[in-house]
Amino acid sequence: MEPVESLERIAFLLERQGAVTYRVQAFRKASEVIGGLSPDEVRKRAANGSLARLKGLGPKTVHVVEEALSGEVPGYLARLTEEAGGPLVEGEQGQRLRRALRGDCHLHSDWSDGGSPVEAMATTARDLGHNWCVLTDHSPRLTVARGLSPERLRAQLSLVAEVNERLAPFRLLTGIECDILDNGELDQEPELLAELDVVVASVHSKLRMESAPMTRRLLAAVANPLVDVLGHCTGRQITGKLRPESQFDAAEVFAACAAHRTAVEINCRPDRFDPPRRLLRQALDAGTLFAIDTDAHAPGQLDWQIYGCARAEECGVPAERVITTWTARQLTTWTETGRTPRR
Repeated sequence: MEPVESLERIAFLLERQGAVTYRVQAFRKASEVIGGLSPDEVRKRAANGSLARLKGLGPKTVHVVEEALSGEVPGYLARLTEEAGGPLVEGEQGQRLRRALRGDCHLHSDWSDGGSPVEAMATTARDLGHNWCVLTDHSPRLTVARGLSPERLRAQLSLVAEVNERLAPFRLLTGIECDILDNGELDQEPELLAELDVVVASVHSKLRMESAPMTRRLLAAVANPLVDVLGHCTGRQITGKLRPESQFDAAEVFAACAAHRTAVEINCRPDRFDPPRRLLRQALDAGTLFAIDTDAHAPGQLDWQIYGCARAEECGVPAERVITTWTARQLTTWTETGRTPRR
């Protein structure tokens, strides 16, 4: 492996493992620094011991570069591959659905609270076998996540067009993860939301609202014709800083999702796994569509989709009810017109 490839692979595996951000960023920064030098300069610096003088490199990343230059698989990478490079689920769990997937409707970049540039996220999705993915950075009210103002979102649309020119035939679709406000309205200009390919709507505030007002809040959102996917519907956190499920009338909400062609997200993040299985089965019985999404905030997290596939298969979700198995054209036709693909 070349040095840059080794550093990037380490960062990917750390993200896939759920490592803390600062560990990942050390390798991504080192990759950026080494990638900005000519191969000859990298070799010269390795030979004369001056790699460590470069800003952005430390002892561990320098050692990875030196081992890669010598023709070895860096020891750090070998250990990490053994520890974190294997299958995320056992046996064939979720594999049938994973093979059917063509994209991912929910991911974040460094424009909001993600850790990597837009193109890095799109390139990784492509390299994992996807034909498309949807960029869904946060909306403005979520200031802790650097939510996008209308002006910043419009600027991002221009960037998406540029990325698509470079990555074609892979397609990066425009989107947003839009906050559902307390009254069920959406946290972005309706005219701007109408320009996007996909709108994921999620609750990020007042998650312990009483059941009746939370139900009204969700019903208003999923009935909005601008909303395509209901994101992580219970808002629960099952690892780290724990958070209980939001309370709402699931039967009423899922019936509204089915009636208004709003897909229910199967969120693949290991700290969420939202909705829980009992609600996933209830949504299936209600006739909803589903989006198996990673909610990735880093490239390595895009590989978490298998978790959602395994849960969906376990609960009996058929591939034809999963919008992330559709082509980009089928998906955007559905978001624009409500027409589902013919089978």
